[in-house]
Order: sequence, then structure tokens, then C-alpha cells
Amino acid sequence: MSSHRTLILLRHAKSDYPPGVADHDRPLAPRGIREAGLAGDWLRTNAPGIDQVLCSTATRTRNTLECAGIDAPVSYLPQLYDAAPGTVIAAINEVQDDVRTLLVIGHEPAMSLVALGLAGAEGTNQAAAEQISLKFPTSSLALLQAKGRWEHLELGSAALVGFHIARRG
Repeated sequence: MSSHRTLILLRHAKSDYPPGVADHDRPLAPRGIREAGLAGDWLRTNAPGIDQVLCSTATRTRNTLECAGIDAPVSYLPQLYDAAPGTVIAAINEVQDDVRTLLVIGHEPAMSLVALGLAGAEGTNQAAAEQISLKFPTSSLALLQAKGRWEHLELGSAALVGFHIARRG
């Protein structure tokens, strides 16, 4: 059995800012609903077979998952909200070995810092890394490839192979 793993980091879609609503509870804006759907379309075309999703408990990340229409087992993790990069990597390290493709839906700045921190293995796309270092917009996806078990994923151990901003159909 191959030890090849795919990690996809998705920043939540564009959120709304309703008055009196706490940050954790902000829903998606109309643009975000559309772009989350575009992110889901991209995932179905470019990363079929997502085995598991780790998702922040924030309303906007949950809405992003729902609008993307990804049909995979989901773990909603409160620690992914306002997380440090090490917290995100620690959650990934807990994923079971039978998961080959993992989607993590979270927030900035953690998504870009995790993508850039894990990147560095042979096959890393430097143009994608540079784009992420400039900006990781809402509804963006970083695609990484890693060898070995999730529990061994660490800084510099994955190849950043692509970056996609889900904005147009």
C-alpha cells in the first residue's frame, strides 16, 4: 500500500459582518456562498476521494463545508478556530492512517503558515509558495503531498504542489 498522502488546506469563504454577531458566529456573505460552491467544484475535479475533513467550529467554516458539498466524515475541532500553526499540525498528526486525502478548513493566518511551514520537500512548487506568502484569500486551497504517516508530518516534510483561488466558475 502506498504511503502517499494528500493534504488540502482550505481557508473559509468570504464571511459577513452582521452587527452584534460574535466573530466565531459570523456566517458567509452571499459572495462567500458562491465561492464555497466553486471551491467544492474544484475539489471534486482535482481532489476526488476526500477521506476525512477537519473543520473549525466557526460558523463560516461550517458554512463553507456545507456550501462546498463535500461528502466525507467530518471532525469539528474547536482548537482550529484562531489556531496557531502548530495546533493545526498537531490535529493533522492525530488523523488515522487509512485516510489518504485530508481536507482541513480553517482560518488565516494559520492556513498560509501551515502550508508554507510544511512545504519544502522535493516537488514543491515555488510559484505557489510565493503566491501563498503574498496572500491566502478566502476560498483558497493549498494542495500538499506527503509521504509516510500523518503522525510523522512535520515542518518541511511535504511538497506544496498547487494553490487555487476559487473565485470564478
